[in-house]
Amino acid sequence: MKNRILKTVLLGASTVVAASASYGLIPHKNFFEDTRKLEQERLISSKVNQYTNYVAPAVEVKEAEFSEDMEHTVKSGESLSTIFSTLNLSREDLHKIIHANDAGKQFADVLPGQDLVVTVNAEGQLEQLTYAKNPFETLVATRNDDGFDVKLFSKKIDHQISSAKATIHASLFEDGVKAGLSEKIILKLADIFAWDIDFALNLQDGDQFTVVYEKLFVDGQEFDTGDVLSVEFINQGKTYTAVRFEDNHGNTGYYTPEGNGLRKAFLQTPMDFARISSHFNLHRKHPILNTIRAHKGVDYSAAIGTPVKTTGDGKIVFHGVKNGYGNVVEIEHGQKYSTLYAHLSGFKSGQKVGSKIKQGDVIGYVGKTGLATGPHLHYEFRIAGQHVNPLSAKLPRSMPMDKALLAKFKAQTQPLMAQLKQAKGDPLLAQNSQD
Repeated sequence: MKNRILKTVLLGASTVVAASASYGLIPHKNFFEDTRKLEQERLISSKVNQYTNYVAPAVEVKEAEFSEDMEHTVKSGESLSTIFSTLNLSREDLHKIIHANDAGKQFADVLPGQDLVVTVNAEGQLEQLTYAKNPFETLVATRNDDGFDVKLFSKKIDHQISSAKATIHASLFEDGVKAGLSEKIILKLADIFAWDIDFALNLQDGDQFTVVYEKLFVDGQEFDTGDVLSVEFINQGKTYTAVRFEDNHGNTGYYTPEGNGLRKAFLQTPMDFARISSHFNLHRKHPILNTIRAHKGVDYSAAIGTPVKTTGDGKIVFHGVKNGYGNVVEIEHGQKYSTLYAHLSGFKSGQKVGSKIKQGDVIGYVGKTGLATGPHLHYEFRIAGQHVNPLSAKLPRSMPMDKALLAKFKAQTQPLMAQLKQAKGDPLLAQNSQD
């Protein structure tokens, strides 16, 4: 725990009475001095007595009371409850803060790496609790007569449009970083085209992309990136274009310029940026058993612990150990389709047989359980119970947009497509223009 204590002196009550000024008079050693000296002493004594005979009123000078500002950086696994225990704060105060109002409930979701500032009085009683949720939102709980007032203070976020253009030479991630893109934007690009481009298999040297996206600023300082607004990806000579659109219900998604949704029933791959180590092959020689054994899926090589995502919506029908497959999750996608994910090092917590799963949900982590020579994911795809090559199978697409919504789509996305066209001509042209 990183604790930094800042002490602020406040003035409290105390009473100090002015002392007599006669402390400065020292009696003469010889009371039989000559008359002149006695007279001088009498005059001096008389002069002092005009002050010492005056009774000064009591002067109130405030005695120091100390309030402490304790700064605590939230660590992984910590909750507000454990932090209160560590700092010897009242659990009753914690209850009052959490249940003060809707803003108070947000204190229950403190995140690792964020800072809490706890202000206590001289008796160690909590006076104020401050939590910076992010660069633009701060929660403040302040003690009142009955409990705590909790408020959420927000700063204005400025959205600025930027763009980037890159050519693939190594990978989407490496070349994206070189183009100045954040990891967040690169992963978003992979998600947008996950149904059409296999970034583990199909990228080629010379592929290109252009992206228009948001940068977010608070108080003139950039703190994050926002949404991808429009993007073009040229893969193996084929051009894929996507534009962001919000429908009448507030749902956002990515569509072709003609209004066709990019989301399909199944993703191309169950992992981000993995490498295929073994293809679908019904006559493959097994690397451990050393016999001809059909390889009814695709193997993706990746580090142990890499998240594995389900490629489509469905329901878990198997969740456990299955012979040489090791740890396995099997999912049914309606009546016709099913997928299998094998050799997992572990499972996503909270999931079991019967759990409903959404496309892209993490279901487990890459491992080498069962008969595996190294860490990888074995992925199978079945149609009507028959194994098929997931890389070449014809998969169902999403439904087209209706005519009424299409008119709104055209009006909303036309400026975004114009910005993409501008960015393709000059990647710096659209940078830092106002949204």
